[in-house]
Amino acid sequence: MQVYLPIAELSLDVFLLLGLGGLIGFLSGLFGVGGGFLMTPLLIFIGVPPAIAVATQSTHVVASSVSGVLAHWKRGNVDVKMGVILLCGGFVGSTLGVGMFTLLRSIGQIDLVISLSYVVLLGTLGVMLMLEGARALLRRRGQGRTGKLHSHNWAHGLPLKTRFRKSRLYISALVPLAIGFGVGVISSLMGVGGGFILVPLMIYVLGMPTTVVIGTSLFQIIFVSANVTFLQASQNQAVDLVLALLLVLGGVIGAQFGGRLGARLPGDLLRLLLGLLILSVGAKLLVDLLVPPHDIYSLGLT
Repeated sequence: MQVYLPIAELSLDVFLLLGLGGLIGFLSGLFGVGGGFLMTPLLIFIGVPPAIAVATQSTHVVASSVSGVLAHWKRGNVDVKMGVILLCGGFVGSTLGVGMFTLLRSIGQIDLVISLSYVVLLGTLGVMLMLEGARALLRRRGQGRTGKLHSHNWAHGLPLKTRFRKSRLYISALVPLAIGFGVGVISSLMGVGGGFILVPLMIYVLGMPTTVVIGTSLFQIIFVSANVTFLQASQNQAVDLVLALLLVLGGVIGAQFGGRLGARLPGDLLRLLLGLLILSVGAKLLVDLLVPPHDIYSLGLT
């Protein structure tokens, strides 16, 4: 059953798009990520232009994150104070990022930048998460106990310290503000919620418990992705509403199931699985960049 996507200018199967939305929604609730790091490459793989995939994906991130955060909110796993500070930085970063997106698109380099950004970030984070998750599992099995919740690092010596009771932290507000800014820029350039970067940073830099990280990251992702969607639609006219609607329908349902399963799995195992998933997507994008295309030349807008 084919449906025509007016902005992407191609026809795709309805059930394929609904299935992709449901799969990414499930992963969003399971790992506490927006799912864009996986959805955007998948849309590109099935023929959606990268610029349209990036802009439209933001709408799916909003919907799946709302559904996922509701499941975590009921369990008390959302640090609202931390989320608001991350959100302040995210709004500024995402606004700047959309401006960079517009500039790169105007000079014809946005597709290459998107692909290279995914390869570098997914490869690096995938390896880091897999190694840390494996080490944590080995420590727990070998010692029969877990280590400290977090260790002090350079971030704990900065000014403007604030107490985050839900996360049991007393750190500088500048650190989550800077993290939110960086994630906002990446979200607008890569069409992602930024959770695959935000989650590791909240765990290893801020020292937040994994159970609180997932719900809080989804809380921040909702508003930053909504800002990106609005700016992409108004400045670049790159949001395909038909494609977005189909992805949202599947994503909202999938996120509920992912949130329930994620609450039952240990945090160390979740990090290991997320690292493996991120690394797999990055490897596929790298292969696509290195393998020569069947059609070397193609027509496109300048």
